[in-house]
Amino acid sequence: MTHEFDVISAAKNWRFKDVRKVSSDIAGEVFASDVLDLDELRELVSKPVWKSLQATIEKGAPLDPSIADTIALAMKKWALERGATHYTHWFQPLTGYTAEKHDSFFVPVSSGKAIASFSGKELIQAEPDASSFPSGGLRATFEARGYTAWDPTSPAFIMRHSNGATLCIPSAFASWTGEALDLKTPLLRSMEALNKSAKRALRHFGVEVNKVFSTVGPEQEYFLIDEEFYYRRPDLVMTGRTLFGAKPPRGQELEDHYFGSIPDRVLSFMTDVENQLYALGIPVKTRHNEVAPSQYEIAPHFEPSNLAADHQQLIMQVLKNTARRYGLVALLHEKPFAGVNGSGKHCNWSMGTDTGLNLLEPGETPHENLQFLFFCTAVIKAVDEHQDLLRLSVASASNDHRLGANEAPPAIISIFLGDQLTEILEGLGNGQAGSSRRAGVLELGVPVLPPLPKHAVDRNRTSPFAFTGNKFEFRAVGASQSISFPITVINTIVADAIDQMTDALEARLKKKGTLEQAVLEVIRETFQKHKRIVFNGDNYSAAWHKEAAKRGLLNLRTAVDAIERFTDEKNLKLFSRLGVLSEREIRARQEIMYDIYFKQVNIEGETTEWIAQTQILPGALSYLAELSEIEVESRAAKRTIEQLVEATDALSDALEKLKAQNAELGGDEVHEKAHHMRDNVLPAMAEVRKAADALERLLADKYWPLPSYREMLFVK
Repeated sequence: MTHEFDVISAAKNWRFKDVRKVSSDIAGEVFASDVLDLDELRELVSKPVWKSLQATIEKGAPLDPSIADTIALAMKKWALERGATHYTHWFQPLTGYTAEKHDSFFVPVSSGKAIASFSGKELIQAEPDASSFPSGGLRATFEARGYTAWDPTSPAFIMRHSNGATLCIPSAFASWTGEALDLKTPLLRSMEALNKSAKRALRHFGVEVNKVFSTVGPEQEYFLIDEEFYYRRPDLVMTGRTLFGAKPPRGQELEDHYFGSIPDRVLSFMTDVENQLYALGIPVKTRHNEVAPSQYEIAPHFEPSNLAADHQQLIMQVLKNTARRYGLVALLHEKPFAGVNGSGKHCNWSMGTDTGLNLLEPGETPHENLQFLFFCTAVIKAVDEHQDLLRLSVASASNDHRLGANEAPPAIISIFLGDQLTEILEGLGNGQAGSSRRAGVLELGVPVLPPLPKHAVDRNRTSPFAFTGNKFEFRAVGASQSISFPITVINTIVADAIDQMTDALEARLKKKGTLEQAVLEVIRETFQKHKRIVFNGDNYSAAWHKEAAKRGLLNLRTAVDAIERFTDEKNLKLFSRLGVLSEREIRARQEIMYDIYFKQVNIEGETTEWIAQTQILPGALSYLAELSEIEVESRAAKRTIEQLVEATDALSDALEKLKAQNAELGGDEVHEKAHHMRDNVLPAMAEVRKAADALERLLADKYWPLPSYREMLFVK
């Protein structure tokens, strides 16, 4: 069977396997049907129990353990009615993925039968084995005890599979000594820090609320390829990205894929995904083709950060699971294909209150909206003071391939405000108020076309942290990562900035000035001090990189550069002061980030060596042997042989260098190993790939052992 026949087979032989019929009654029949939310729980428990839980969820009141048995009984009844046979504490360990240990509801009784049982104790706490999860030295391998703790702020839900269902209870995960071993606990702590800081500031503006929380709307980009190609690519299976692949004659140059018509097979997959997500209460809104061929996007409405983080993990899980039913594989790696756009997860972040107020909503006259300008300036201050933490929050070996690659922002953190808001804040420094720029109406010059409302500012797709009307879009987050850590960082640094600005405001108010004067002075001084972080131009340009260096902005080009900054004294003090992470927890996370980086690149290096040695090099030598048997005088044959010999020798030489680097791990400490991977293994891998990609353009198709970019990206 030739390779070309496999391509035709992949295109022709796919058939719908297990496609679910999707209900059109999203609002009435499907949405949140597998979620035990407060409204559903209200019907199952007494009013005092419901009121107690409601106070915990909506007002942050301490959880009353005495209600646990009642809620557990209600949960069990609800889950059994929906076909669940097991329950699990669903949590987010420091792997960046989710984890679950399933326990059956059913226990045997003396009569030889079984009954369904689920107690409040089992609801509140479970005890998984903590020794096999990353701990960064917080726990020795022989110290296995850890605890999952029910998070009542995130509703329980049903996860269905082809042969049943499981009740999932969102939970935090901590060690026996009390340190957070997960991503959720610091996120919840950061939300509480932001809540306290923002409520304190709002009181000066005459606004009293019970709760302030950050909101997030993350946009998930991903690729879909035929699973037949996937399983014929060991690099994709082992690492999530292609370690080899010559650029095809056509990529995304024609700009015809973005927002293009969605192929039927893909649209059926998307509809199935959305139906499952609706049942889980995830408010997905948008679906479309992305820029690169075979790349797509799904995006939900805004939600409170902790709920959005849970939902984002479920979106990734449902994408991957559902793709298989359609003969596809969903690739969430940040850069699965070199030379075409990678995948990000743009996090649209804002601050809201329980009364429905968006603290980053400028209103019709933003120059008169002191409350908005105060909180917006706090974000500017936070981003400028903690560029390192924002870069750190998206640091990974995979995201390094995407950042700065002309489809993602560079590693230099800056803020786009737009000309109107920049003009307003600059004007405050000059004693002026207002802006000449206004939203208007866009006339299209054709009578039958309606006039369009025109925004006061344009968008900037190259900025890592852009103001987009009533929120900031953090565009550097990678497609495969949990949003919990980036949002934890944003919440924490903004809470700290609000505290500092509120301190300054209160100091001025003691001098008996008016509130307006005091607020304006704080905004003016803060913006003038931190305006270096604002850049409204092209973040890809070489001129900006030079300008950023002049301004003293950080350019942490690699994940390793960023990880090193985690334990800087200012960062240790920041997280400790706000109660988000202790010094031990920070040092543990730094160790884990180094370790994950090292292991990811080490796996890639060894996979590169393995494929080149056992598949690509033998293919090249076989083709050379075939050509060498040609007895007819042929300039074409001689020229091809010469080119093949040169390219094959180049691959062999590069491969020997990679083998040497793979054998040398770089030291005993994990940070030394990470540096070795970055400085030695990655460059050696790049040389092997360069030689192999050159060979791909020379070999007869039947001798190239891997599905090509042309096939994977365009055969659907």
